[in-house]
Amino acid sequence: MRALVTGGAGFIGSNIARALVERGDDVVVIDNMFGGREDAVPETATFVRADLRDRAALEDLCDVDVIFHQAAVKSVPRSLDEPLMTHDSNVNGTVNLLLAAEKHSVARLVYASSSSVYGDVGDQRNVETMAPNPRSPYAVSKLTGEYYCKVWSDLGRLPTTVLRYFNVFGPGQHPESKYSAVFPAFISALSEGRAPEVFGDGKQARDFTFIDDVVEANLRAASAEAAEGALLNVASGNPRSVDDVLRSVADELGMWIDPVHSPERPGEIRNSYADIGRAREVLSWEPRVEWSDAVKATVDWFRR
Repeated sequence: MRALVTGGAGFIGSNIARALVERGDDVVVIDNMFGGREDAVPETATFVRADLRDRAALEDLCDVDVIFHQAAVKSVPRSLDEPLMTHDSNVNGTVNLLLAAEKHSVARLVYASSSSVYGDVGDQRNVETMAPNPRSPYAVSKLTGEYYCKVWSDLGRLPTTVLRYFNVFGPGQHPESKYSAVFPAFISALSEGRAPEVFGDGKQARDFTFIDDVVEANLRAASAEAAEGALLNVASGNPRSVDDVLRSVADELGMWIDPVHSPERPGEIRNSYADIGRAREVLSWEPRVEWSDAVKATVDWFRR
């Protein structure tokens, strides 16, 4: 199979690209390097530095069997700082990709969406049938991309599958200044002897999902017949608080520094965890990596 991975120099995209290469697929990676790292791209993959907003650059690249669309401006705080850039990259870039994929009759496009589209639903589990309630420009942009994918599928223009990720973590996730996710931020701070920063009281819950489980869901979504046109949560189904993450990381590192607490960030939600019944049914998929093993693998990668 010939596959295109957009954002393939980023955390999730590079892991998908690596899994495809390891099973023998012909892989093309496109990334504008806004947040990617070229050393993350598998050596045997073809790497093209380009931006999805450049329609001409996409024309030849989309002559593939399947596309894993991971490219995006991914941060809620960054989207509040730079909403126009977030919209342009995430929405216009997605439409350009859909047009190019349609032209080449791509068999399936798997779109990476986000749990942020749900907004704050209190203590309820997020189910795909819930009405979206985005609270940030990032969430709006990902939801808009979902709708475009649905339209292309519904009109028979291009088969698509939408995966809503919940707080993905694991090896390869680099700290990114003030926009860093909690795992790399906590590991980096403790390893350097700094007090980790916790936004809010630390009791907010997230459905932290290990990267290997996310990769497996993508591979299945690309080929499962029942996944065409589907919208699926991809998560562990087992939420943990930010305080739990900090304690798990500290235990694995064998060190503790009391955190400093900062005000909650605008656009963030209190609790987020998923009902994954539909993904189980449609993809015959199950999150398999145990929490302790996932934390250890993540910390070990940073140590190396």
